[in-house]
Order: sequence, then C-alpha cells, then structure tokens
Amino acid sequence: MTARRPLYQFIKRALDLLYALLLLPVLGPVMLIVWVLVRWKMGSPAVFKQVRPGLDARPFVIHKFRSMIDACDAEGNPLPDKERLTSFGRLLRRSSLDELPQLLNVLKGDMSFVGPRPLLMEYVPRYTPEQRRRLDVRPGITGLAQIAGRNTVAWDERLALDVKYVDEASLWLDHLILLRTVKKVLRSEGVPASGLDPNEKFQGTFKPGASPAEAPVHPENNSGQP
Repeated sequence: MTARRPLYQFIKRALDLLYALLLLPVLGPVMLIVWVLVRWKMGSPAVFKQVRPGLDARPFVIHKFRSMIDACDAEGNPLPDKERLTSFGRLLRRSSLDELPQLLNVLKGDMSFVGPRPLLMEYVPRYTPEQRRRLDVRPGITGLAQIAGRNTVAWDERLALDVKYVDEASLWLDHLILLRTVKKVLRSEGVPASGLDPNEKFQGTFKPGASPAEAPVHPENNSGQP
C-alpha cells in the first residue's frame, strides 16, 4: 500500500516541491497571459475556486482558470454547462492550460503532480469502500485515468484506475505518467469534441436499503468546472 511507504511519500513530496519551484518561473508568464485573457473574455474572477476532497478526504480549495461564463436563465438558474462553456474555455481545457493554477496547490501540499484527480466533495459518500481508497493518497494534476483517456473514460474504469495507482505507485510510474500526460496534452487526446465530460448527466440513485458507501458511483458534473 502506498500509504504505508513513508520513504516513497517523502521523496515524492520533495520532487513535487522541486518541480513546482522549477516550473513556476517558466510558466509564470504563461499564467499571467492566460489570467489577462480570461479577465478580458469572461470577466472577473479569472480563477475558479472550489472545495474538493484531498488526502483522506480532507477538504482543500482547488484553483483553476475559468472556462465558463456566468450565464443564467430568466429564473436565475445557471444555464447548462454546454451553453456556458466558451470557445476560449474549450481551448483552455483542450490544452490543459486551465490546470496551471494547481501548481500553487502542489506547493501548498494539497495536491501532487501525479495522483487521482480531485472530484467533488459530494461524491465521497457515494464511493464503495474499494473506490474510497483513491483518497489514500494526495490528489494529482494528472494520473493513470488521465493517460488512459482523460474525460473519455467511463466512471467505473476511471475510479478503478485510481485505486490501481494507489496500489502500484512508484517514482518510475509517476514519471511515466508525467511523460505520457505531456504527449496526450500536446496531441489533445482524450478530450471530447464539446470539451465537456460525457458522463456529466448522471441520473443514478441509491439502491433501496443501501448505505451511501454501498451506493454505485456515477458522479455528475454540476460544479460548473470539471
């Protein structure tokens, strides 16, 4: 189990800090340009913030560049994600530029470069005991599920890959995932044509008599940002 390997965790945390400190001066100008463009095209704030579950389900605030506008219907309800996602927002997601502010989460220790992606807090009680093990490590900017297909992978497979990472994590695997992530981002692989998660319209319910931990996991994307 990864959680029982303190030496690996120590080295991984040290590398996270090193890589983040090296990348920030290089990517800082890019982040500034993206921030200005988001402010210009979508208004303020340029950075989307939301509470997500981290290590052991402890909540933290994730940072991303906005990719949607704040548009509502006549009754004040937010429009569907498809109608709020701008063409510029699609570009940010396809290039993963919207993820750049998470370098700050890595520096703070909320996240790692590699690990299961942090999903919504409301999903936590829906996990099966096996799926909940994805919370045994820090969430990551990228992970096994992302190199397997990013947003085109079905939820059950995605969560299974997260647990697989928890069991098999190593420095070699972490760097392999990072290299393959760069390849996928450069090729824009694993991104739906619409820029949205195809599983966002989940309508599942708990089985009668089942506890939340026993309920099936089919997270919907109602956060406004995936």
